[in-house]
Amino acid sequence: MSGFFMSKILVTGGCGYIGSHTIVDLIENGYDVISVDNNSRSNANVLKGIEQITGKKVKNYKVDLCNFDDTFAIFQENEDISGIIHFAAYKSVGESVQKPLMYFENNLTSLINLLKCVQEFHIPHFVFSSSCSVYGNPDEIPVTEKTVPKPAESPYGYTKQMGEQIVHEFAKNSGTQSILLRYFNPAGAHPSIAIGEMPVGKPENLIPAITQTAIGRIPKMFVHGHDYPTRDGSCIRDYIHICDLANAHTLSLKYLEEGRNTGLCEVFNLGSGNGVSVLEAIHAFEKVSGIKLNYELGPRRPGDVVAVYANNDLAKTVLGWNPKFSLEDMLSTAWKWELLLKADETVFTSQPGELN
Repeated sequence: MSGFFMSKILVTGGCGYIGSHTIVDLIENGYDVISVDNNSRSNANVLKGIEQITGKKVKNYKVDLCNFDDTFAIFQENEDISGIIHFAAYKSVGESVQKPLMYFENNLTSLINLLKCVQEFHIPHFVFSSSCSVYGNPDEIPVTEKTVPKPAESPYGYTKQMGEQIVHEFAKNSGTQSILLRYFNPAGAHPSIAIGEMPVGKPENLIPAITQTAIGRIPKMFVHGHDYPTRDGSCIRDYIHICDLANAHTLSLKYLEEGRNTGLCEVFNLGSGNGVSVLEAIHAFEKVSGIKLNYELGPRRPGDVVAVYANNDLAKTVLGWNPKFSLEDMLSTAWKWELLLKADETVFTSQPGELN
């Protein structure tokens, strides 16, 4: 085949937070992208933001991956898909503790349906969105890819552990080249502030909880646990800028396309390599924004791990990944995004009255 071949990539959960930023990174690296997202926990308006940044319209199939026939139809319509990045999943730790069956059914059925299509249509490359939650409460930190996973602390964590096992066994059997990316805590927004994190309902993640408290959407935020065996008593996490995280997915596909992988299913940690406590993140935000945050020290939350952060040497050396953004960048872009959402909200709420 002569001329420039543009790989077509299917991104599942493409209207979500990580999915949308990854679509931007893929397009900027010359990929043709289609999305599937049932928008049950995302907003289709994100596609406009993607177009604003890249100048490209991305087609989204509003399909539930738990429906096999509808999923299969996407592949029938797009016979040139050469790779898949699978983000689509429920991801709230707390909710998974309350509704374990819903999490197992959604997160695992969707993955299995997708892999059946991979098998049927011989898709060569598959990248799975996993999580540092697979490590449970690790014996040693920072965790490396060789750290033995402990029992998960939540049904959500178990769906990621099981998902990894499913992909691994499937890759051995089918020959599909696969990568499992274990993310730490994504934060921030695209520097253009055209896309960002749109939490549905009460924010589960720390950074949106901070910005929504600062803007007054939430009256007060709670620090879940202040008696942990850490330097200030609060949980320690590893925050990674969403654009750095997105770029690792593009690099993973390139790595597979260039045939540099040594195994059928390889694992990479994606984190900054720095542990930041909840209280440290709050104080860093106060410094970046100049706003005093209304927070209260509260009890521990079920399912939370005490401390986890990454050793990211493998992704750096093997994938050539180079995270560029700092914690301050994450907080300042997240704050600009929150301000934009508020401004937009007033536009939306004031319109109907004027139009009538």
